Formats: sequence, C-alpha cells, structure tokens
Amino acid sequence: MADETRSSNDKTAGNGTVFSMLPAQEFGLQLFEYLLDSWQRSLLFWDVMRQRGNTFIRHEMEGKPPVLVFDYEMVVDGRTLEDPANYALVRIKPPAGHSTDPTRRPFVVIDPRAGHGPGLGGSKIDSEIGLALRAGHPCYFITFFPKPVPGQTIESVAKAEGVFLKKVNELHPDAEGKPFVIGNCQGGWALLILAAVAPELFGPILLAGSPVSYWAGVEGKNPMRYMGGLNGGSWMASFMSDLGNGVFDGNYLVQNFEGLNPANTFWGKSYNLYSKIDTEPDRYLDFEKWWGGFFLLNKKEIEWIVQNLFVGNKLSANQIKSADGKTTVDLHNVRSPIVVFASWGDNITPPQQALNWIPDLYANVDEIRAHDQTIVYCLHDKIGHLGIFVSAKVADREHSEIINAIDMIDILPPGLYEAIIEDTRPDMPNYELIEGRYLIKFETRTIDDILSLDDGREDERAFEVVNRVSEINQRLYDTFVSPVVRSMSNEVTASWMRLLNPDRLRRYIFSDMNPAIWPLKLLARTAREQRQPASEDNVFSKLEKQGSKQIIDSLNNFRDLRDSFYESLFQSIYQSPWTAAAVGHDSNAKSERVPKSEDWMRSELKRLKEFEQESYMEKGTPLDAAVRMLLYQGHGANVVDERPFRLLQKFIRDAPPDKKPTLEELKQAFRQQLFILLLDMDRAIEALPKLLPEMQERRLSLEFVRSIATARTGNLSEVQQTRFHRLEQILQLSESGEGDGGEQRGTEFCKVPTSQEGAGEHPPH
Repeated sequence: MADETRSSNDKTAGNGTVFSMLPAQEFGLQLFEYLLDSWQRSLLFWDVMRQRGNTFIRHEMEGKPPVLVFDYEMVVDGRTLEDPANYALVRIKPPAGHSTDPTRRPFVVIDPRAGHGPGLGGSKIDSEIGLALRAGHPCYFITFFPKPVPGQTIESVAKAEGVFLKKVNELHPDAEGKPFVIGNCQGGWALLILAAVAPELFGPILLAGSPVSYWAGVEGKNPMRYMGGLNGGSWMASFMSDLGNGVFDGNYLVQNFEGLNPANTFWGKSYNLYSKIDTEPDRYLDFEKWWGGFFLLNKKEIEWIVQNLFVGNKLSANQIKSADGKTTVDLHNVRSPIVVFASWGDNITPPQQALNWIPDLYANVDEIRAHDQTIVYCLHDKIGHLGIFVSAKVADREHSEIINAIDMIDILPPGLYEAIIEDTRPDMPNYELIEGRYLIKFETRTIDDILSLDDGREDERAFEVVNRVSEINQRLYDTFVSPVVRSMSNEVTASWMRLLNPDRLRRYIFSDMNPAIWPLKLLARTAREQRQPASEDNVFSKLEKQGSKQIIDSLNNFRDLRDSFYESLFQSIYQSPWTAAAVGHDSNAKSERVPKSEDWMRSELKRLKEFEQESYMEKGTPLDAAVRMLLYQGHGANVVDERPFRLLQKFIRDAPPDKKPTLEELKQAFRQQLFILLLDMDRAIEALPKLLPEMQERRLSLEFVRSIATARTGNLSEVQQTRFHRLEQILQLSESGEGDGGEQRGTEFCKVPTSQEGAGEHPPH
C-alpha cells in the first residue's frame, strides 16, 4: 500500500496536487525531512561561501600564482627582460612516478589573459599539460602576474613570449621537432601573431577556443559580438582604464562572460552547489579560485586589444603593425601547421569566429598550398568554452588524439583538413596500428566547407560601420573627456574602486575577515556531523527541483529576449545607410576584407617557387622518390588516418641509424614532393628512375610504398592498382613479376614486420 501511495505521489508531483495526495502522517514526515535537509544544506552552502572568501584572500596574499595542479620551476622571468612584461616561462615538473624524455617534442601552453589568472589549462590531472606529460613530452607553461609592468604593451608581451620560445628551443636542441605550442582562448591570437612574426621558433600550433575573426557569427545565436557596437566602440575601455589610473580591471571582462548566461550566473551555479552540497564543494572551490582571481591590464594593452581585435578585427585582414610601423603581422607567414579546436557549444568563441580567418586569407585551397600552409580544424558537438582547454571528460578524446597525432599533423602535405575522431572497432583493417581506443583521421576540406558553417557573411558589413563609429568616438573621448577623467583619478581612488567592486566585496564580506561570519563555521560543522539528506523520492525535494527549473527557464527566456533586442537594436543602427553615410562609410563599396587578388610581389614569389621546384623535378634521394610515389598513389583521396603514419614510424624505428630520416626531413620531403606533383604530375612520375638508379632501391621503395598505401584499407583501390602498375612500368619492375598479384602482396606488406621478417629491408632514405 505504501508503495502504491509513493507511486501515485511520483505521478502527481508535477501537477501541483502532491499535497492533496499525501496522507497527513506521510506529509508531516516528508516535510520535516525536507526542512531539516534544507536547513543543513543552507548552513553548508554559506560555509562554502565563507571558504570561497578565505580562498580568495589567501590567493591574493600569495600573489595569485597559477592554479596549476603540477609543481613547476621558473625558467625565464619576463620582468627582467630589456622590454619587460609581467609574463614568465616555467617548466612543469612531472608527477612522481612519471618521467619525460628531453628528446621528445616539447609542449608549451599559453593561457588567456582575459580577466582571469593563468593555470586553467593545467588545473586538472586530465588537462592539456597532464596529457602531454603522460605522453612523455617535456612541458612548459607561460604564466603571468596580477599587475602589468608600468609601460607594458602587447608588443612587450609578444617579445617576451618570443624569448621564451627561443629558450625552449635552446633547452631541447636534440628534440625530434620544434615546440608544439597551445594557445587557449585569447592566448591563441597572441600565439598566432608571434608565429607570423617569428615562424622559425615553432612546430605545430593549436588554437583552442581562440577568437580570430571577431565579427563572425550566426544571427540569433552570437550576441556577444554586438557589444562593441552597442557601447559605441572602444572608448568605454579607455574610460574604465582612466578611472583605474591607467590600469584596466580584468573583472569587467569577467562580467561580460557572466552576462552571457544569466541563468547560470544568478541561479544555476549556486543552486547546483546547494543541491549537491555533499559532493560539489571541492570542485566549486577549485573553479572559483580561478574564476575570482581578477588580473589587471595596462590602458595601452586593453586599448590595443579592443581597437585592433574586438572592434577592429584587423588580425585576419593582415592590418596589424608594430609600434614603429616597420613590421606587419601577415598570417601568410606562419610556416607551422595550425590546428583549430572549436565547439558548437561555445557561446564565447563560436566556430565561425575560430575559423573565418581562413577564407579571409585564402580564396581557395590552392592558395593555402601555395603558401606552404597546413590547417587542421576539429569541431566538438557540445562542449562549452572553458571545457575546450580545461580538457573536460567530454573533450578528453579530442585533446589526447590531437596530442598523439601531432607528429603526423606536422608532416601532413599543405592543405585544409578536418580532424575526425571515431571509436575503433576490432574488425578495422590493421587494428593493431591504432594507438588507444580512438582513430583520428584527416579529411580534406575546401574554403566552401568553412563558409558553410556560417549563415553568410553579409552581416559582417555592419561591423565596418561600427569600426568607423568607434574611431570617431575614440578621438572625441581622447580629446575632450580623457584629460578630465585622468585629472580626477589617482592610485587611491583606483584602489578603492577595485576594492568596492561587487565581485570582490562579496568575497571579502563572506570570509573570516567579517566577525559576523565566524559562528557559521561551528554551525556548519554541526550540520555536517549530523547530516540527514532527504530521500530521493521526497516530494518536497522534487518540488524544489521543479521550482529551480522554472527559475532557470525564466532567466533563459529573459536572456533570449534580451539578446534578440540587442541584435535588433544593433541592426537598426549599424545596418542603416543613414548611419553609414553619417560616418563617411560607403555601404555600397566592396568590402575591404574579402580575399585580395595576388599583388605583383606574391605572383613573383610564386613564380620563383615554381622555378625552384622545377629544378628538383629530376633530383632527389630515395626518400624523396618514396614520398613522391606515396603522394602519387594517394592523389585525389580525401582522407588520411593514423594507420599509415604508425606503420611509417615502425619502419623508421627499425631502420639502421644511418638511414633513419628525421621528422624535419620527412616534413620537407612531403611538402616539396607535393609541390612537384602539383607542378607536373606526369613529368614527376616519369623522372623517378633518375631518383632511384639501382633496381634494388626501386624494388624496396615500391614495396615500402605499397605497404604504407594499404595500411588504412587493407588493400588497394582500383585507382591505386592502376597507379602502382604505372609505377612498376616506369621503374621497369613489371617484367620481374613485381606487378602481378599486387593487391594480394600489398595486404601482406600492410602488416607490421617482426624483427625477423623485416631483417635487411628498411625504408629508403
């Protein structure tokens, strides 16, 4: 009978009739149970708030060190450089029981300086840093301090990071590749700028949730991009910096992030803690230690960021120059493979902002190849912004697979690829070549594939008007308002303004600094010792959860209405031809941001490059010949996965020391031979006998290429068989029977040879 009553209660709990369905005694017992549970949770909740305040104060007194879970040691302090900056390079110490190999490619992680402090990219064992250490790579972290150095600029920071990368290269002269550098969020655009100015310092680079094309987005989904226009441009950042006596409080950036999701900011985050008070406090406090660690920027720094990126969107247009005007940041100069990791669940850096710089720079994939560039992007279905570089469980496979495949990415031929990660199956051909439980493959893409992620780019024209309005307002502010504000500001007023900031004040009030809070610690201890959680089927607990859901739904509805209003207001102002005319912008003129036709210098460089490759058409080593054949047999295929690369690694490991190609040699061979094939495929193949004068070399090279070619599918396609027959004829191997039964023999060669099977047969070099 009791079970039937509870079942009936469950069915009616959502209809508001729960009270009438409960017997009086059961009603009283469940009410008492819920009230006791609710009272204890309340005490424990506010005690967690007290602990949060104490953590905030303690973190400030310690100098706000990075929230890394790993030990580290200082390598270079940027404050001691000739052009000082409040950045530093630290070396991550491996956890006990783990070791790193100094000859493996070093990893460098750059966290964003966007209001918060550093360390989130290594705040968990399962993080970017943790995965790199687990794979045996030496790992470094670029951290920063709470206050900027007086006079510090973004250029100072870039120079310091250049010094750090140079130091890492010096510490690992025998590494198998140059550093793999990860830029999280705004650390990504800083990384991209440095890679364009000093490309010789870098191996592959990863832009994790990094905004590069700031005007991009989808109507009705990405409201944050409208805020610059609705604020009238960049002058607001200058105003807040002047109030701070030349220093911008990073808390203002944090408030922008919180405003994106009011349901989580004002209710969801706190209720999640309250409802899971027995299990959630440690995770909550760890996150809040980072979230509440507000850092500062100089006025010149925030003005540069807002004017050149947030509002100006100049990075992808190659319009950023050094302070002396002598150096232009041209993203075409990046020589390292670029990996972009974005997510459809990211409301701060949507995929369009992470990827639209590619069509800004290149009209088609041929231009990407002509600039010797390799670009790989990976899209997650749902993970949020922070999860992209915290390496949460839902994105663990993307991080681990990208890290494990970084050497493969480094030798990918120039072009545009999407990384696809899928679960492995035992029936996959050459299953033993796959590392881990996932298979990563790279499918070729076109510029149209990138553009298809957007709903069109016409909406970006309005942001050109925003930029013009911003420039006008900034000049007016600098001329008439800034001198007045600066005359009324000093270090005392700036310190009090930061101290009385609501986010800081809440943490000070709910801490042991406030004597009124002291009894809370004792009450919470008593509640914890006598804890009696309500049962899962308590109808009042269910009613509480329904109430919470209604509050969240209401706040989400408010957010949607607000965002819709912002978008409509923005469009009515900045899409109006009257506004464009008022600020002197021709709305009918061709956008300055569309891909530009090649100028004389680029055409000449392209001609010289073709002339250079022409000279290598009939020259090269056996390695060049093998790579040329490998690219030829795979020409036109739209997918590459890790199995051929793992087999290639196996061959290289088994090769004699004097015949082992380095990763850099492989990379250069793949790039050079691709250009030669694109220049004239028929001539390139006909020239192979000159690269392989000896018959034994020809036979071994062809068998080697066949084994690599069949590693993914287990056999040759019809097109591949035709091409292998042609190779056999050109290399004069068909008469010896090498061309007969090629498909069957290829299946045998796709197996990794044992030390006995592979004796005496090594990859050509």
